[in-house]
Amino acid sequence: MKIAVVGAGYVGLSNAVLLARQHDVTVIDVDADRVDAVNAGRSPIIDRELEDHLARGGLSLTATRDRRAAYADATYVVVATPTNYDPDTNRFDTSSVERVTAQALDVNPAATIVIKSTVPVGYTATLRERHPGASILFSPEFLREGQALHDNLHPSRIVVGSDTSEGHLFAKLLSEAAEEEDVPVLFTGSTEAEAIKLFANTYLALRVAYFNELDTYAAHHGLDARQVIDGVGLDPRIGTHYNNPSFGYGGYCLPKDTRQLQVNYDAVPQNLISAIVEANTTRKEFIADDVLRREPKVVGIYRLTMKAGSDNFRESAVQGVMKRIKARGVKVIVFEPELEQKRFFNSKVIRDLDEFKAKADVIIANRRTDVLDDVAEKVYTRDIYGRD
Repeated sequence: MKIAVVGAGYVGLSNAVLLARQHDVTVIDVDADRVDAVNAGRSPIIDRELEDHLARGGLSLTATRDRRAAYADATYVVVATPTNYDPDTNRFDTSSVERVTAQALDVNPAATIVIKSTVPVGYTATLRERHPGASILFSPEFLREGQALHDNLHPSRIVVGSDTSEGHLFAKLLSEAAEEEDVPVLFTGSTEAEAIKLFANTYLALRVAYFNELDTYAAHHGLDARQVIDGVGLDPRIGTHYNNPSFGYGGYCLPKDTRQLQVNYDAVPQNLISAIVEANTTRKEFIADDVLRREPKVVGIYRLTMKAGSDNFRESAVQGVMKRIKARGVKVIVFEPELEQKRFFNSKVIRDLDEFKAKADVIIANRRTDVLDDVAEKVYTRDIYGRD
């Protein structure tokens, strides 16, 4: 089967590699460097299993910038383009999804469009109305950046928002490509599938916010946060997973998905969803204030990335902390090997770790790392368990 995947980011490339183990897949991206990297067997993003699979070869995978040729004979066109949250419109910017869908159906009306991009609740139904007779379905992804292919090879569930033959076949493609047996498969309406995605991510954000607020309380009252979290987590209904305090939830998905769900609640009574969004802001303010209580002259930001094994720092919580510290007139320097520029938000980027350690009075690190052990007295972190 021939499949076109639009977008060589985490979602698109991991799905392309997953499906290319058994099918002919063409991944389309506007970035020539990404296209060249994939064709050379290199991953343009940091993801260990993606890197291994591309380097090892044996995939029926081609990357291109030529959309029309890729659409022409594709049975499925998987749309994995960005849908950034637009603060001016208070919703996801779905223009890339609309553009790709229209282009693909213009070239190949028989193709089934599978939307993997995260979209507002009710969006797919609206898109179907714009393209009567077309086969368009939504199938949410549930992956972690830096472990995208792993999470597609070992999925917790497969959700397809279409109880049709095309939907069932697509679910079968994903199930057959996975390395797990008996993966739960759920067929729903498209709007329900969209809601599953947003509610799942908002619950994850809720859990992050909850343990962060627990940690804020412990810090304020001089309690041992670990003892409290350990005791709370021993209740099997709560558990000991996803409970490590941080500077706040961040990355590409959680901040925008929680805000989009809040907008979808426009005419529906709610308190909790808005509280989750607001809690993230409160946590960053607490962290900044807690750092400033140490009266540093220079604050060092050790890594902008959200977690180990990722090159992404889109909306990382530490950036919000950094901006608040700078707003109080304190100098900030940044150690981030993934940055090519010399300055980040008008703060100096230092690539020499020893120089960075020497210049910073306080070093902010979202997660502990042994490379900072020699300056442990300078390190500020809320990390308890040494994991994401």
